[in-house]
Amino acid sequence: MAGWEVRPSDPRRAGRVRLALLLLILAVPLAFAAGAWWQARSTQAFMAEHEALQERLRAQERELDQLRQSLAVLSSGEKVAQQASEQNRLTIKLLEEQIFKQQQDLAFYKGVLAPASRREGLRIRAFELQATDTPRHFRYKLLLSRVGKDDKPLQGKLRVTVEGRQGGKDVSLALAELTQGLPDQFSEEAIVFTFKHFQAIPEAGRFAELKLPEGFEPRQVRVRAEVKGEKPLERTFKWIDEE
Repeated sequence: MAGWEVRPSDPRRAGRVRLALLLLILAVPLAFAAGAWWQARSTQAFMAEHEALQERLRAQERELDQLRQSLAVLSSGEKVAQQASEQNRLTIKLLEEQIFKQQQDLAFYKGVLAPASRREGLRIRAFELQATDTPRHFRYKLLLSRVGKDDKPLQGKLRVTVEGRQGGKDVSLALAELTQGLPDQFSEEAIVFTFKHFQAIPEAGRFAELKLPEGFEPRQVRVRAEVKGEKPLERTFKWIDEE
């Protein structure tokens, strides 16, 4: 039988081929579906992260807005406080000047109307001392006057010291030493004065400041006035109780 070829047949191999083709056909849509699922999941995760970032951004913007509003309120309050403080400072200055003028007039009349038996000359009227909100910082004012009808200017020097204890020892500190770096500071230990009837230190009845060193416990203030041709005049003032 010419032209015929006999080939052996293997049913199992044919079945495997058909199964492989079937799996290949099914793998294509499965791979496509898996890719679509993964893309959808990635997109969902990206959107979630994006939304979280947007929410954090909105929260930060709200916080920033609140801070700006608070700053505006604080700035407004600070301006009001500064204006009130400046107004109070001007009012205090005006009152101090008025009191100073009245003290000058009173000292003049006291001097003129003083009994003839009283010793004429310099008087150390007062050393006013006030505590401040700053620890170891104090405000002070020294007042001098004159008794008598003499209209010639009275000239002299003052030596003011704060006496107390430091390190278990008695210590005396000059006022000039305690005013360094502060308004109305003194460069010399002796304070020169010239007046007819009344003198305030600092001038115009204002208060100046002094600062006590750490560890120093004040007891009293000693004021010594020296006028040429006269016996030195001295007076002490107890330190104020801060409590």
